[in-house]
Parts: sequence; structure tokens; C-alpha cells
Amino acid sequence: MGEPLRQPLEPRTPYPVTTKRKLSSEIWKHRKEYLAISPFYLLFAVFGLFPILFSMYLSFQRWDGIGVMSFNGVNNYRFMLTDPEFWKAVGNTLLIWIYSTIPMLFSALVVAFLLNASFVKFRTFFRIGYFLPNVTSLVAVSIVFSTVFSNNYGLLNYILTLFGLDPVEWLNHTWGIQLAVSFMVIWRWVGYNAVIYLAGLQSIPTVLYEAAKIDGASGIQSFFRITLPNLRPIILFTVITSTIGGMQIFTEPQVLVGNDGGVNGGGLTIVLYLYREAFINNYFGYGSAVGWGMFVLIALFSLFNWKMVQGKGTM
Repeated sequence: MGEPLRQPLEPRTPYPVTTKRKLSSEIWKHRKEYLAISPFYLLFAVFGLFPILFSMYLSFQRWDGIGVMSFNGVNNYRFMLTDPEFWKAVGNTLLIWIYSTIPMLFSALVVAFLLNASFVKFRTFFRIGYFLPNVTSLVAVSIVFSTVFSNNYGLLNYILTLFGLDPVEWLNHTWGIQLAVSFMVIWRWVGYNAVIYLAGLQSIPTVLYEAAKIDGASGIQSFFRITLPNLRPIILFTVITSTIGGMQIFTEPQVLVGNDGGVNGGGLTIVLYLYREAFINNYFGYGSAVGWGMFVLIALFSLFNWKMVQGKGTM
């Protein structure tokens, strides 16, 4: 028998040259649509992408903001890693995050459950009321809290004296400054996270609770078996966003105790340290290095929180 007839394979050809022309013609055809969305990309390139890239370049330079730049290598990063003030700022930021974020998210979850309860009336009014602090000026809030925690004529000290207790110099102690900043963060962000949790609660199908009630499940069992598993993605979202926001605290301590972080630097956060070094001491190269160091810390800390929440969810 002879060999079977085989059809010759057609040689593979690369994409025709006309593809690029076709792409260009399609872009030109929809030029009005591209022109309509171009302002966003232009603004992002000028005010977003360029500062990011320039700060990376600047972190390897020595520059006072006016004179000529000089290449500094990795000395800015080396000094940052050996500077006790930087690590003090990192420690203060982490402590303020612990003092504020955990109570804030727990309080937001409780508020969301109350707002979602059927026995609560005027729920829309309460939702607006709880969200209102989030749109209030941070400077105004810091000024108000500075009077609340004032050493001499503060509201807290007045309440303590009513109960026969001695007044406390809140802003003369490291823990007092961190407590005041934490209360500001809690007051500002409880309503915001409560609204997010409320949206998550309302997205859970009620048939799940009805089926659990028919099976004899208690309210606590329904909470741990239905509510928490369905809220896990939202809780993860709030934890990550709260971590990013908590590591970037600046206005509260800056208005409350000044650029140096108050007594013993108790309110010196990472961003406040960056601001002091770059815009007060005019070390713009070192300030850029601190900014990128903060970026790495936020990424690592967010990854840790994500792993922790995900790990708890898989148990």
C-alpha cells in the first residue's frame, strides 16, 4: 500500500501588518470617546504617576527643594533604617492603630446590627447622623478634641473633678496623646464602616435566617454560622482599608500636638515624621525615602492582616 496522501501544512504567518493599521483606524474612529475620557488619564499622569516616579528618583538624591540635586545612593535608606526617630514613629503609628482600629471596627459592627434591627425607628436619620463625622473637617475635629483633652480646662478633666478625681495632663504623656488621637480616629470612622457593614448585612438573604430558625438554631449560632461567613469579605475590606488609613495618620496629631509629636514625641507618626523631615527641615530626598519605606510597611502590614483574616476564615 502506498503512503496516504497528506495535505501540505500551510505555513503560519504572523499577524498581518494591516492589524496595526486597523487598530489605529479604530482609535481614530472612536477618537471622540477617547477624548472624553482623556482628562482623567492626563490628570492622573500629571498629579499621580509623575509624583510617584519622581519621588522614587528623589529618594536617591540629596536636595533641599531649591538648590542642585546631588546623587546620594542608598544613604537616605540607610539613615532611615538606623534613625531611632523613624522607628519611634513606626511604633507610635502601630500603637495608635491598635488603640483605634480594633475598637472602631467592633463598634461599627455593633452599630450596623442596631441600624439593621427591625425595632429601630428613624433608621435613615441615624445612618446620616453616624456618617456625618466622616465628612466633618479634620482640622475642626482636632481643635474640638484638643479642648476635650486640654490639660487645664478640658472637658474630660472637668468630668473627673465632678467625681472627686484629680485632673490628668493628657497631652503631657505619651499614652495620653495616643489615646486622644485614637479617640479622634474612632469618632471619625465608626459611622463610615458601620454603613459598609450595614450594606453587607442587608445583602444576606433572609431565607438563610428563616431556615436556621426552623432548624432550631439560636441567634448566636446564626451569627457565627450565617452572618460572619457572609460578612467575611466585607470585614477583610474594612481591615485592609483601616490599616492603610491608620498607617497614614497625620492631621490629627499635627493639629493636636504640633510637628514634633508633642511631649516625648508621643504623637509622632510616620507621615508626621515625613512631613517634618521634608517640609520643615527641607530634606526632600530623605523624605521621599521615608515615603517609600512607609509604602513597604503598609504593604507588609496589609498582607499580614489579609493572611490573618483569611486564615481565621478557613478554620
